[in-house]
Amino acid sequence: MTTLTTAPLAPLLDRLFQEASAATSPAIADVSPEERHRLMRSKTEYIALYSRLKDVWLPVSRETGVLLYQLARSTNARHIVEFGTSFGLSTLYMAAALRDNGGGRLIGSEFEPSKVARARAHLAEGGVADLVEIREGDALQTLAVDLPASIDLLLLDGAKALYPDVLALVESRLRPGALIVADNADHSPEYLAHVRSPDSGYLSVPFGGDVELSMRLG
Repeated sequence: MTTLTTAPLAPLLDRLFQEASAATSPAIADVSPEERHRLMRSKTEYIALYSRLKDVWLPVSRETGVLLYQLARSTNARHIVEFGTSFGLSTLYMAAALRDNGGGRLIGSEFEPSKVARARAHLAEGGVADLVEIREGDALQTLAVDLPASIDLLLLDGAKALYPDVLALVESRLRPGALIVADNADHSPEYLAHVRSPDSGYLSVPFGGDVELSMRLG
């Protein structure tokens, strides 16, 4: 039995994924796929884009959530950083791993205040709020200060164009063997080029079709 597979977390995750699958939003209905693709790769318009997405569920898949739990447990992670909390589903998986590892600290960053409030409520309902600090604001500022000296796991799941910049903020604190999970990384070709480069200091592979899994070599 684990925190992930028992109450209160397991039924909470089931309910939240059901809510996410049923949710609809007119916020981006009038944005063409081509324009959406352009905005996702923009380093100057991401705030406007994600402001429009403030009511949109942007969760990881169930499979990616389980992967995050497995990676955090198998590496005995104690310090985790998350870029892009949204409503907190991925956060719940990683916080469950910290609980089952015996404790730790997860620092998340989310731009939209209403999503921060919802995520905090979900963490409290799941019984893992004591393990998580969600910082409200632009991650280029919120994740630039007061990070653990050694980070075990990094999740990139915010504005895709900022993946290289957020990685650069925390890179010096990634311990050898630290894992980086980048969701939908195909929208950040600059990031993929960096972590896949032979001299980047990472070993990196695509995983599951929508995730890039990288390991810090040193």
